[in-house]
Amino acid sequence: MELIKKLRWQILIVILALAAIVALLWGQRAEEPRVIESPEPAGGGVFYEGVVGSMQRLNPQLAEFNPVDQDVTSLLFNGLIRFDPQGLPQPDLANSWGLSKTGEIYNFSLREDVLWHDGEPFTSEDVVFTVGLLQHEDFPYPDDLKAFWQEIEVEALNEYTLQFRLPEPFAPFLDYLDFGIVPEHLLGEIPPGELVDADFNMQPVGTGPYQFQGLILDGEEISGVSLIQNQRYYGEDPLIEEVVFTYYSSDQALWEAYQAGEIHGVREITQDILPPALDDPSLNLYTSRLPKMSLVLFNLENQEVPFFQEREVRRALMLGLNRQWIVDRILKGQAGIAKGPIFPKTWAYFEGLETIPYQPEQAVEILRDLGYSIPADGGAVRVNEEGEALEFTLVYPDLPLHQRIAEAMQSNWREIGFGVELEPHPYPELISGQLEPRLYQAALVDLNLTRTPDPDPYPFWHQAQTSGGQNYSMWNDRQASEYLEQARIVVDPAERERLYKNFQVRFMDQLPALPLYYPMYTYGVSEEVKGVRIGPIFDPADRLNTLEEWYFFSEIPGGLGDPDPTP
Repeated sequence: MELIKKLRWQILIVILALAAIVALLWGQRAEEPRVIESPEPAGGGVFYEGVVGSMQRLNPQLAEFNPVDQDVTSLLFNGLIRFDPQGLPQPDLANSWGLSKTGEIYNFSLREDVLWHDGEPFTSEDVVFTVGLLQHEDFPYPDDLKAFWQEIEVEALNEYTLQFRLPEPFAPFLDYLDFGIVPEHLLGEIPPGELVDADFNMQPVGTGPYQFQGLILDGEEISGVSLIQNQRYYGEDPLIEEVVFTYYSSDQALWEAYQAGEIHGVREITQDILPPALDDPSLNLYTSRLPKMSLVLFNLENQEVPFFQEREVRRALMLGLNRQWIVDRILKGQAGIAKGPIFPKTWAYFEGLETIPYQPEQAVEILRDLGYSIPADGGAVRVNEEGEALEFTLVYPDLPLHQRIAEAMQSNWREIGFGVELEPHPYPELISGQLEPRLYQAALVDLNLTRTPDPDPYPFWHQAQTSGGQNYSMWNDRQASEYLEQARIVVDPAERERLYKNFQVRFMDQLPALPLYYPMYTYGVSEEVKGVRIGPIFDPADRLNTLEEWYFFSEIPGGLGDPDPTP
């Protein structure tokens, strides 16, 4: 007991010290972490886009003739399927499909939760009706597509299942099924030949993420179209509440409207407005490859230019062509060098293709080895021992851009010993008077594959198309043709990809034509708009494929957090 008394004060001091330490540690404890929510996109706002052109008819089939209308109908209507940036088919109004082993029958199962903008249910009868329009002689639709659909049978098996029957296997068939479906209950009583003047074209009803709200008039002229969110949409709800397309007469007027703050989006940044667009810090530019290709065709059967039949001569012409200079100087960088006949970043493109560079010295060596030399008595054109000169005529579209490109190629080829005469033609005459009758020697042309995600090079390069078809080069190559034949009937995607890979390798080895460049598409959107992205496109309207993800506003769930939390 005496010992405890003696230690009492020491024990008390220890207890007080411990209490002080605990109090100090408690006061200096780390604050409990607070979760700061990340801002999330919020709905609302009106997106204004400026477009050069004028509205005509907001019917997805009639919009084939006016790209301005295609922009609007892409938001109002849907197809059975859609295509991803690689050109692979994805479900849309159809949620699944299958085909027979022979590849002649396709069955489609449709979504059962789709409503038209007026609340009526979407069914297989709407698809059958729309295909019937495409087949009808009186309906104004492109002749080649009409002929294609006239060979196809379509039948509604029940309310949400339908069947297509083809006369023969055709693997690219899915490529034709992204057309907009129109409502049978609104158009079924109108004769197909009279649909071009139907009120529906000015007051459309579709199934898309946006629905028609009204026309914007300037006097008696249509100056714009307003679309509003479709509250019945079966897919992801768009964040932007309203989309307004405003029409302008020129690129300059469109650009002035952007600078004045009247619009957020510029449908296309053309070369006329590219310099100021690049200098404007408020404008974000989004660039994608267009489904087009410029190339030089050789008439391999023209006896006036027999040297075109020599593979090494064609390779020398490619090596002697400064394509990068053309892209940089003439096209202002708005193009990509073409490596082959199939578009890059698509499912059928072969990344391992040889890149043929600009090497004029190697081109000269090839020509010398072939026996073509500069005459000793003077001249700039190479000839062989038989006196055959490397001279030819290049026809090209009678347009300022194509003229500059043709002149650049003429200059390049003169440097390696070719004599090139340039001959311009209006585009219709170039096709009907030069390409189709195979009268040309060489031609600078543009290949337009808009809205065709499946490459299907068959019409342009198969030997069966040399007579009466579009194989204007007269390339009669059995090996390449076999690849194209099989790729049209094989249903296995991996096997089709392999066949197209082999075709591309063969094409670049033989060079029946010289791929020049893929033109680029540049879209401009104000920095006020967030979430914008575009990938490879098969039509300029595809820039709007991700519009549901675009937004103006953002919010933090549960309110604002502490912007400067204590570390």
